[in-house]
Amino acid sequence: MNFQAQSIGRAVWVGLGLTFALLVLAVLLAQLRFQSQAGQPLPVYGQVAGFTLTNQAGQAVSLADLSGRVWVADIIFTRCPGPCLRMTRQMRELQLGLPADSQARLVSLTTDPDFDSPPVLSRYAERFGAQSGRWLFLTGTKKQIADLAIDSLKLTAIAKKPEERQSPQDLFVHSTIFVLVDKKARLRGVFETGGEEVDWTQMKDRIMKAVRRLERET
Repeated sequence: MNFQAQSIGRAVWVGLGLTFALLVLAVLLAQLRFQSQAGQPLPVYGQVAGFTLTNQAGQAVSLADLSGRVWVADIIFTRCPGPCLRMTRQMRELQLGLPADSQARLVSLTTDPDFDSPPVLSRYAERFGAQSGRWLFLTGTKKQIADLAIDSLKLTAIAKKPEERQSPQDLFVHSTIFVLVDKKARLRGVFETGGEEVDWTQMKDRIMKAVRRLERET
């Protein structure tokens, strides 16, 4: 009985956590839309804390390596049977849209570090034509990834219980947003990439404009 109560309690907390994350996302999106329409500077949502992770080439990447650069980030995993392929294709479109002289970077975090080793991420990156140095696929310990994704970037990733999975690859519930970080490592934008209400062509244009605005900031 106690075990059953604990299981129900955990489910309630997970549900509340997802609800809270969705509410925060709605507020951030509304604020960003208002700021963008008003032509005002993009709002600052928080500061990205220092981190050191490993990229698809097996090299260490820290926050210092992205200092002075604008970057767009998301969270995916290579075995994902859901939205990850769409999100990665969308990130590739952003890569293709960046001018050759842009210093902006793209960052894809894995929520499945036990499987997504640097060699696995390297093959995945090659599959989508990721430009070396421009588009980083990062892995690390679960805590390192959670510290960056959840605490700093406001990206949600929750492991599914075995009984909740619809397939062996259905491992996580995670955010389908892209977030934008400025040259001073401050979170400045949140963009939803999927859903029936999202026009990706318009959303991509908004992201690219936001990147250019932040690259012009000193």
